[in-house]
Amino acid sequence: MAVVLASTRTMSRDDWLAMRRRGIGGSDIAAICGLSPWRSPMAVYLDKIGELKEEEESERMYFGKILEDVIAKEFSKRTGLKVRRVNAILQHPKYQWALANIDRKIVGGNIANGPGVLEVKNTSEWNKGEWDRDKLPDYYYLQFQWYLGVTGWTWGYFATLIGGQQLYISPEPIRRDEEVINYLFKIAGEFWRMVINKTPPAIDGTQASTEVLNALYPEGTENEVLILDHDLETPELLKQHDILKANIDQVEAEFEAVKNKLKNKLGEHVLAEFHGRKIRWTNVVSNRLDSKLLRAEQPKIAEQYTKPGCSRRFTVDPVKE
Repeated sequence: MAVVLASTRTMSRDDWLAMRRRGIGGSDIAAICGLSPWRSPMAVYLDKIGELKEEEESERMYFGKILEDVIAKEFSKRTGLKVRRVNAILQHPKYQWALANIDRKIVGGNIANGPGVLEVKNTSEWNKGEWDRDKLPDYYYLQFQWYLGVTGWTWGYFATLIGGQQLYISPEPIRRDEEVINYLFKIAGEFWRMVINKTPPAIDGTQASTEVLNALYPEGTENEVLILDHDLETPELLKQHDILKANIDQVEAEFEAVKNKLKNKLGEHVLAEFHGRKIRWTNVVSNRLDSKLLRAEQPKIAEQYTKPGCSRRFTVDPVKE
C-alpha cells in the first residue's frame, strides 16, 4: 500500500513541481520507455535534475483542471461508483522514487477488490480516434499501470471528455498487469540511478529530443571553435550522418519522382481514384503578407512590427576528397 509523501491540499504549484522532482511519476513513465509522443527520456532527465525550464500553465492545462471535477462527478453518476479526491503525492513503500498523483480514488459502489484508480482526461476532438476503441493508447496504459503499481491497487477506470461533448468511460475495468508493472519498475529504477549519478540518457531522434536541445541551447556562441579531434564518438557519428544523409537524399528524390508522375496523371483534376483509393492534388489558397512590398511602401510600419529572432541551422561539411 502506498504511503503519503506530501499533502497537496495547500501546496503551491512551485512546491508541487519541486516535489515531483523527487521521483518518477505517472506522466514520466511512458517518456522513459520511449513511448510518449510529447516527451523524451532526456526531457524527463533534465527536468529531474532541475535543468529544464518548467512549462508554464497553458489555457488547455488550466481548463483541464477545472473540468476534472465535472468529469469525475459524471463518471460517478453514470457508473454508480463513488470517487474521492486524493490530495496527496503518493509514494511506493519500497521504491521511494516511485510516485503517483492520481486524479481520484474509487472508494464505493459496486467494487469487489478494494479501492481503484480513476484517471481523468480532457482531450480535443482531434484525438477522438484514440478513445473510440477498446485498447487504450500505450502511453496512457503505462501511466495507469504505474499508478496501480505505486498504490498496490488492482483495477480502475479512465474517464475522458472528448471535444467537450462526449464522455468516454473504459468499457471494462482496467486490471493490474503484474508483468508490465515489474517491467516499469525495472526501467524506472535504472533511469533513477542515472538521475542520481547525473548520467544523461542517450539523445534519440524524436521530435521531443529535438525540442529539448533547442530549449537548452537556443543561441550559440560564435567566438570560438569546439575541436572534437580527440572525441571517441564523433568519427562514428559522422560516418552514420554521411550514410543516412546519402540515403535520405536518394529516397527523397525517388519519392518526389513518384509524386510528380502521379501529379502528371491527374493534370487539371483535383481528385482521382484507383480501385477506391483516392489520390488528391488539391488547391490550397492562403493569404500571405508581402513583407518586401510592405518594407518598400511602409518602412516605418514594417520596422515597428519586426522583431529580431534567433534560430539555429545544423549542417555538416561534406568529406574532403
